[in-house]
Amino acid sequence: MAASVGEAARGEQQARDRIGHKISHLETPALLVDLDAMEQNLDTMAQFFAKQTAKLRPHFKNHRILEFARQQIAYGAVGITCARLWQAEKLANAGIQNILIANELVDGPQLRRFVELSKQVPVMVAVDNTAVVKDMARFCREEETRVNVVVDLDLGLHRCGVTSAEAAAALAQTVVENRLHLAGMMGYEGHLQPLPPGPDKDKAVREAMQRLIDAKRKIEAAGIPVKIVSCGGTGDYDIAAACPGVTENQAGSYLLMDSWYAPFAPDFRQALSVLATVISKTPGERIVADAGVKALSGERGLPAVKNCPGLKLKALHAEHAPIEILDPRIRVEVGDKIEIAVHYHDGTIQLHRKMYGIRHGEVERVFEIEHDDGT
Repeated sequence: MAASVGEAARGEQQARDRIGHKISHLETPALLVDLDAMEQNLDTMAQFFAKQTAKLRPHFKNHRILEFARQQIAYGAVGITCARLWQAEKLANAGIQNILIANELVDGPQLRRFVELSKQVPVMVAVDNTAVVKDMARFCREEETRVNVVVDLDLGLHRCGVTSAEAAAALAQTVVENRLHLAGMMGYEGHLQPLPPGPDKDKAVREAMQRLIDAKRKIEAAGIPVKIVSCGGTGDYDIAAACPGVTENQAGSYLLMDSWYAPFAPDFRQALSVLATVISKTPGERIVADAGVKALSGERGLPAVKNCPGLKLKALHAEHAPIEILDPRIRVEVGDKIEIAVHYHDGTIQLHRKMYGIRHGEVERVFEIEHDDGT
């Protein structure tokens, strides 16, 4: 164990030592964030929500960097959304208080940990199952505490959530009867995020929001207050947040963006890339870079070489990226560094431990990407 801790410390020191160096000095593959683009995205979203009744509760899973979460709160976010219990624990340990786990927890050990965490910070969790609510209540009785939950409503994504306003009201009643605190409700219209901007998307999002509000009214008709109505994402933040009754938006991708999401969220700049080294060249045919699926996600399609349409990435192997030379005039040789724009940032970020903050071609900051430590 001591050796691994020492190795980690040396790795962190080496990363810090790169501050002030040109990006060409970085070992590859390396995950880069354009700080100017990220800060512009942060400011754009903050300015929008400063004028709204609804407020931003951005998603942590999209970057998994504690400092970014703190920045988002400093720019007006009411709290942070996360996808996993371990993420909520990391956020709480970093001093972030208002946390929503926008996902279901079901097994005993996780429910116990959630109850323990609830004694430290005002964390909330989504629920869509009566049996889970009763299990959670049992653990609360053992610990002599209460927890905050939000009823999850399926808005058409067909993932998690109860499927009707009636089911939402019945579950809310179960929550109250079991002496848990109903903080509110949530839904995620993820299937609407990639629709192209326009009247059809506006209509679809508003209809989804109306389903959420109808369920809220059904719950309140039974005498149960619903304070929080949380929903939305980067692809429809401006539509969802403007709907009467919505109190929060869970947009997360806006901060870093990727090339898959960019067409659906034109207000924000793409900030992420992976720096790679050209390790082989077949003149007039192809080059090969040292960034494969262990450094870049290809789950939603292949990424592209940044600012270079004359090079076309053809595949992602384990450790290699074959890139076709479309324009023979492009001067690229073995040993050169190239940037590959990240196509799916959730899938790419989880492959890395560090993110290098870049400004004017130099490393300005080094950020630690949080991972589950197995607790």
